[in-house]
Amino acid sequence: MPPRQATHDTASDASATAATTSELEAGHSTPGAPIQLLPQDALHNVLGRLSLREALACRPVCRLLRDALSSSPFLSSLPPLRLLALRHPRSSANGGGRDSHGSCLQAFDPSLRRWIRLPLLFLPFPSSSPVTASPSLLYLWVDAAAASTGDAKIPRTLAVCNPLSGSHRLLPPLGSAWSRHGTVLAGPGGAVLVLTQLAALAYSPGSDRWLKFSLNLPSKPRSPVLMAGAIFALCDVGTPWRSLWRLFSCRLLDLGEWASLKRPEWGDVLNILKRPRLLAGAGGGRILMIGGLRSSLDADAPCSTVLILRLDLQTMEWDEAGRMPPEMYHCFGGRGLGHVAAAGGANNKVKVFGGDGRVWFSGRRVRGKLAMWEEDDKGGCGVWSWVDGVPGCNEGGYRGFVFDAGFSAMP
Repeated sequence: MPPRQATHDTASDASATAATTSELEAGHSTPGAPIQLLPQDALHNVLGRLSLREALACRPVCRLLRDALSSSPFLSSLPPLRLLALRHPRSSANGGGRDSHGSCLQAFDPSLRRWIRLPLLFLPFPSSSPVTASPSLLYLWVDAAAASTGDAKIPRTLAVCNPLSGSHRLLPPLGSAWSRHGTVLAGPGGAVLVLTQLAALAYSPGSDRWLKFSLNLPSKPRSPVLMAGAIFALCDVGTPWRSLWRLFSCRLLDLGEWASLKRPEWGDVLNILKRPRLLAGAGGGRILMIGGLRSSLDADAPCSTVLILRLDLQTMEWDEAGRMPPEMYHCFGGRGLGHVAAAGGANNKVKVFGGDGRVWFSGRRVRGKLAMWEEDDKGGCGVWSWVDGVPGCNEGGYRGFVFDAGFSAMP
């Protein structure tokens, strides 16, 4: 079966624009329209069958629907939109995680296979860079102090917002080292963690400060993931000449108390991949590990493809979840994750991101599109496809994260 392609739904965009224009011109529904004659409970019964996407599309139609579909209890009861929020390749350099006008966040809807834009005009900051998300909440590094003082040297801080409701809030300030080198994880109930090589900062909603914990890990945690009430991360316990990876975990309530997860039956499973990364699998009970499949355990062994392994947290058993098709792998340079092309010193690192059973791949040699893998719930090897039409600058090297857009939480 040929890979599926993503498209832009221009017809839907035109309908939305027309509906918005109609609302601005009319401002209300036609007097005596049949929908106005429905009792409130019947109207809510009908509207309650809409998806969140459909409810948002109906709001601009008329004042009646706008009022009925704007109540927080109703919107929060609708299932969220599961999206891939995209980070621009230059976001780490200039803080630009939005589009060229700084007004929108680009996102991909896997269910419709189309790109959408989430307006961020309500944010009063000169620049912002999205880093992670929790249900309904988006976390961004922002230049909050620069917005008020004009001093670009003041460290950035974290902000949390709900793009659908247009609300935001600043978190307590952080030092410059945390904003430059920290990995941000969003936990349940609005909790936030920032991890570096030696320590972690934890924030709980309602607090006015961050709490600091020592990590007590042998090296900087690589690609930490937060799931099932715990943090899982890879650490390199090898030498400067040869990496040796170990899997560590720590309960969210006991930060600093890390334990190595190692089973004799695992063998060298953690070291058959080059530059492995962790992502959350589908269902919240499985971890995915993605990397270039080494042809041998030699430090400079070439890679033959990209392999996705899956760890069941209940049985603690690994299995193969997916393997990138050869023709797709060759589009990325065919030399594995982390390869640096010799010609001109061009950086050909492949970016791996996603979560909840979906993995996306981007690279400088694959411009304007992403490779996508979707986990098979029946235990198969998953489905591979191309996602075309990546918006913005055609540079490749994008990153991103899963974002459940909705109204279940507010900043």
